Amino acid sequence: MVRNTLDHLLEVEADAAAMVNAAQEEADRRVHENEERNRLEFEERFKAEIHAREESLKIKKEETKIKYQKALDAYKDEISNINVDEKKFSALFNEYLENFAGN
Repeated sequence: MVRNTLDHLLEVEADAAAMVNAAQEEADRRVHENEERNRLEFEERFKAEIHAREESLKIKKEETKIKYQKALDAYKDEISNINVDEKKFSALFNEYLENFAGN
């Protein structure tokens, strides 16, 4: 009877060990699945964020280009409307050169 009891306890222990191993394998599988799912979700969010930032950069770049072109065109218009008195400019320039050479 003692032998039957010991055999039965050994069987129960073996069954328990098998259950623990199966539970560990299931836990490992679930952890792996979660890690994979989390990695894929992270990659998707990361790619979406990169795309959004690239689009934002493209828009800001275009806005800056347009703003720069408008400022450049306004400057060109401003300087093209300036009337230069060449005689007066030459006189002032010559006076400057004379003063500079005299020092």
